[in-house]
Order: sequence, then structure tokens, then C-alpha cells
Amino acid sequence: MRYDFASDNTAGMAPEALEALAAANAGYARAYGTDDITRRAADLVRQRLDFDVEVRFVFSGTAANAIALSMLAWPFEAVLAHQAAHVCTDETGAPGFFGQGVGLVGLPGFSGKVDPRALAAALEEPEVGHRQPPAALSLTQSTEYGAVYTCEELEALITPVKARGHGVHLDGARLANAAAAGFDLKVIGRLGVDALVLGGAKAGAMCTEALVLFDKSLARRLDNRLKQAGQTASKARLLAAPLLGLLETGAWEAGAAHANTMARRLATGIVEATPWVLAHAVEANAVFLRMPVAAHRALNAAGWACYRFNDGSVRFVCSWATTEAAVDELIAAVASVSG
Repeated sequence: MRYDFASDNTAGMAPEALEALAAANAGYARAYGTDDITRRAADLVRQRLDFDVEVRFVFSGTAANAIALSMLAWPFEAVLAHQAAHVCTDETGAPGFFGQGVGLVGLPGFSGKVDPRALAAALEEPEVGHRQPPAALSLTQSTEYGAVYTCEELEALITPVKARGHGVHLDGARLANAAAAGFDLKVIGRLGVDALVLGGAKAGAMCTEALVLFDKSLARRLDNRLKQAGQTASKARLLAAPLLGLLETGAWEAGAAHANTMARRLATGIVEATPWVLAHAVEANAVFLRMPVAAHRALNAAGWACYRFNDGSVRFVCSWATTEAAVDELIAAVASVSG
């Protein structure tokens, strides 16, 4: 089975991340995040964001997202998010678990972007004692469908939320791909985002995710919270080092740019060589195809791992490791099942 395009999690560690991990493994260092490697990685995150933020490195995006949301809403409140957002569809209720009952309210919107009108309607809902009122908004950049919010689009969503005193969380599992597509990371804090998850795993950094707090008041007893959640690494330098390697060398952005380029190559080839149409514009590293069930099954049977997404389209994801040869092989395979 070929897993090249099943997910950007199927690729291994990028060479720059692996080299940084090997270098960090030599000798001895202070434990529990007090080492120089963890400090340098956190400083590079601050540099990328151009903001004085609190940074912690955790083992998974699910934990990072759920812990961040638990800081923004009480157990009797809810978080607004796109109905296809990872926190709503793929985290097994983790936000409610870490938030001791925090609810999730899914909102519509094309290509994974929250529709501003739907958000406005949700914010205008009268508060009653029988349901959880919204206390925060969770956004995803780039979205689950590979769309990239513009700064103006984010501002239009964040401004009315902040005007009500609510919090804002940004799931940046594929933030590198958004940055490679032209999104300016330095606007995140200025837009009013309170908590960000800066992704490392999909960028080639093993399992590392950075939990970033723009609102530093949320960091009170953060280390206690992470320890209780099983997200405190004793050998923290080995968790931070892969992301450090990507950020120091620029491979975090370069690998994402390559993934985006491969996605465009794949989309162009499929449009030109097959009768199938794209379900969403290709703005980052994912391609979604309107493909009949029989053709999809034939592609799976031919050895290509890809699955049908929430909206019924078939998803293909490129990574830092995707090759032009693999893209061209997949285009030929899709063409061969198009009949």
C-alpha cells in the first residue's frame, strides 16, 4: 500500500529535524524544559510571531488544542468552531475531557472557513440556563480543507468575538503551509488570538507541537496543568529539538512550501488528465477530489491509500517528503481509474 498521500503524518522526520534530535541527544542537559535547546526553540517561535509569548512543547496537537480550549471556557460554556474542525470531528471529545465538560458548537462555512454570518448568528443567540453559551472561538489555519484565511477574513471573525470578551484559539497544525502560502505569522497576536498551536509534526518534527499563549495571564500554573495532563516531557530537549532544527534552518517554511507546490502539481495534473473535478481550491498542501465511490475503491485497490472526507470528496495530502515522481505516478493512477 502506498501511503504517500494518505496524510502529511505518514512521512518521517525531515533531515533537519532528525539531525537536531541527534545533536540534542549528545551529553547531558537539565530536565523538564529548563535546558538551552528548549529555550532556543521557544525563542525562535517568539521570533517568528514577533510577540512576547509563553511557549511550551507538548506531545500532540489534540492535547495542545484541548488544553488551550480548557483555558478559554468554563465547563458550563462552549467553544464555537467550524463543524469540520479537528476539535469537533477528530479529537474524541478531548476538549470536553480536558475542559471538564466544555461544549463544542459547529458552524458552517465553505472549505473549512467559518461563515461570518453563521458566527454572528451564534453570537446573537440568547443566553438561557439550559444550554452552554459560547465563550471562545476556535479557528484552523490552514483549514481542514486546505483553505488559507486571509488576515482580513480572520479579523472579521475575531473582532466580534473579542468585542464580547470571548477568547480565540488558533489550531495551527498546518500553520507552516499557511505561512508558505503567504500568510503573515506576525499578525496572529495583533489580531487578538489568545492561544495558538504551532504545528511541528506535520512539518517533519516528529510529534512536537508548540502551545503558544499570547495572553500570558493564561499561563498561571500552566506547568501544573501540563504535568497533570501527561504533557510534561522529562527529557524536554528531545521534544523541542526537532522543531528547533526546522526553525533554525528555515526547513519549517521550506518543507511546507515544497508540500504546497506538490499539491498544486497534483491538482493541475488531475484536472488535465482526468474527468474528476476539484472540490476545493488548492491553497496549501491538500487536494480534494470529487470522485465516484467505484473509482475511489479502484484507486485503493491499486495500492493508493486515500480516504473520503467529511464532505464526500477524496483527500490527498502532500508533505515535505513528497516527490514529483510520486505525484506523477498518482496522477497516472487516478487517470487509469477514471473510466
